[in-house]
Amino acid sequence: MIFKILENFGIYDCVLFLTAMLMTYVAYYYYKYFTRVNPLPGPFPFPFVAILSPKFTNEAIEQTNELFNELGSYLGKLFLKEEIIKENKNKLDFSEWFHHYTIDIVIMLLTGKRSYSMAAYFDTLSDEKIDYPSARVEDSVKLFRAFRKSVMGYSTFLVVPPFIRHYVPFFNTLQTLDFVKQTLNAMIKNRRQEIENTPLNEPLQHDMLTLMIIKNTLRDNNYIETGEAMRSMTDAEIRANMQDGIISGTIKKLLGEIDSIFQGDKMRPITKDNFYSLNYCEAIIKEAACIFPVTHSFTRYMDKPSEIAEYHWPADILFLINIKAIHNNYWEEPNKFNPDRWMVENFEPNKNSFLVFCGRLRQCPGRKLSIIGLVYLTALIFRKYEIDLIDMNAPIEVTSNISLVKCLNLLAEIRPRN
Repeated sequence: MIFKILENFGIYDCVLFLTAMLMTYVAYYYYKYFTRVNPLPGPFPFPFVAILSPKFTNEAIEQTNELFNELGSYLGKLFLKEEIIKENKNKLDFSEWFHHYTIDIVIMLLTGKRSYSMAAYFDTLSDEKIDYPSARVEDSVKLFRAFRKSVMGYSTFLVVPPFIRHYVPFFNTLQTLDFVKQTLNAMIKNRRQEIENTPLNEPLQHDMLTLMIIKNTLRDNNYIETGEAMRSMTDAEIRANMQDGIISGTIKKLLGEIDSIFQGDKMRPITKDNFYSLNYCEAIIKEAACIFPVTHSFTRYMDKPSEIAEYHWPADILFLINIKAIHNNYWEEPNKFNPDRWMVENFEPNKNSFLVFCGRLRQCPGRKLSIIGLVYLTALIFRKYEIDLIDMNAPIEVTSNISLVKCLNLLAEIRPRN
């Protein structure tokens, strides 16, 4: 009986089935949201179906290829010329380069606009200057520094009283936060104007900012008028989501997997289909994030009295959740780097035991995009370059506050891969 049904299953039936599955998922998502035991305050969430749509994913892949090629051109000019390698001057700080790369790719995917953080950093190291508008490069430098300062100062708001934050110079980060806020507000205002000036029959960009602005409006293809519960997002809510998006034998196996996919071709662009074959790359990224999470903790706010772990808690309690402690408690040999554990067939970590992107309904909306970007970047780097740390035995230099961990420098030697 079942086989007869499957035999008559056509393309149209497949489309209907997938549409029904998608609608079921969205319905289930909001059912879980409205019936959750401990509702948390904050902007009304949406399931980010559009942000993980094929168009947005394709845009992410295209931008990853483009920006990696730009990065490769800078590295080639500074470190990969034959005479530079012979003189043993092909050493660079990987952490600094990828801080700038991260800003450029995140700004592009969030807003659809270029930033020039990598170009500005290249200009500080080279006599050859990049031919980009100087004002835009300077704005990128200011934005990069402001985001770095505000992110590393996040813990100030958790432990320092408001009076000290406002009036003691050493702790005062309000000027930096105001600059970030004004910059994001200007981006949102300009994009709203661009959308208003775009005829309804013309397509819009597929960046995250555009998708958030048109969500639950007449420009949204899935718009359904259901009242306040499905209202469009305010500028403040969009800005908060943008800030959240800006702030989220192993080598032999890795190279074997990369070579099996690209067959020695070091130049062709990476594609969406490649992602599903780069399983070991993804395993390495998840294992590294589990052992060395880039954030110590995250917070959850309780606006009503509740019972948690057999304790009664009053309202207005802010919980600080220690990610590394949870990882150490749930994982077998939690500090042993073992990507193979992710390669076991049907492996899934225990519920709430892998908290790199926080968890539950309020987990990071860009989690899938982050994994895709990191997998692609890992494959692109090790496909083209040989990279060795200058000192394998030296500890990694990091700085951290209550929540975030930042690598100060990661000195490495780079050369073209044969």
